[in-house]
Amino acid sequence: MKMIRSPQRLQKILGKERLRKKTVGFVPTMGALHEGHLSLVKAADRENDITVLSIFVNPSQFGPNEDFSKYPRVLGADKRLLRKVKVDYLFCPSVPAIYPKDHATCVAVGAELAEVLCGKFRPGHFQGVATVVAKLLNIVAPSRLYLGAKDYQQATVIRRLVNDLNMNVRVRVMPTVREKDGLAMSSRNRYLNPEERRRALALSHALFELRRCLLKKKGTLASLRTQTVRKLEKAVDRVQYFEIVDPATLAPLKKIQRKMAVLTACFVGKTRLIDNVIISFP
Repeated sequence: MKMIRSPQRLQKILGKERLRKKTVGFVPTMGALHEGHLSLVKAADRENDITVLSIFVNPSQFGPNEDFSKYPRVLGADKRLLRKVKVDYLFCPSVPAIYPKDHATCVAVGAELAEVLCGKFRPGHFQGVATVVAKLLNIVAPSRLYLGAKDYQQATVIRRLVNDLNMNVRVRVMPTVREKDGLAMSSRNRYLNPEERRRALALSHALFELRRCLLKKKGTLASLRTQTVRKLEKAVDRVQYFEIVDPATLAPLKKIQRKMAVLTACFVGKTRLIDNVIISFP
């Protein structure tokens, strides 16, 4: 595994690899890696000749009262974890390398995707995500991009970005990786104390129970959503949102349809956690 900090150097190296007809799989991350990230790397390695993973804590996707300065930066631990899998190039650019002083261009995302769900509570977040992903894709120019389904809204925004800007990359959204007890793996799980960690299980339990009830048609969409939110509110400190939406457009649903996405964001203690499930009827 070679670590590279210069965007220009990485572009030059990968340009030579592509001339040799090598395919490139790319996994963008903000570090603080866990088994969920490693599952993306394994998929990239299976499907490509070259695997690139980036670690870049992107300042433009954090709001003024969010945890940018406190976000875990553990490069040494990340590198040790990556030894378990095959990564050819570890890309770790500095903030000035990605956002020079004269940086003046951002990627805007339509309100229907960027100002709902997480975006409703994090103004500008998805513009920051779209901008940095566009820059990283221009640098790496991968054959395939690997994203985790846990960040469902983010994956939806990036899929639209790739489609709308005619980018020549295939987006692969891989299943959420969970702990044995069902908690979705997240870099923010490390913020939870033991009691909060126990209560955090309410997210996955609520989502899975709602899916079971919907598949068995045990109630209307509205009634089941209300019942689920009430149960969730008893376990967590705050339910920021709990929505049942169209999986492609993120538009809220009023009645059951063949495929649906259920997404939630909750605070357990001071830690904000997100999770989701997809519901598909045969």
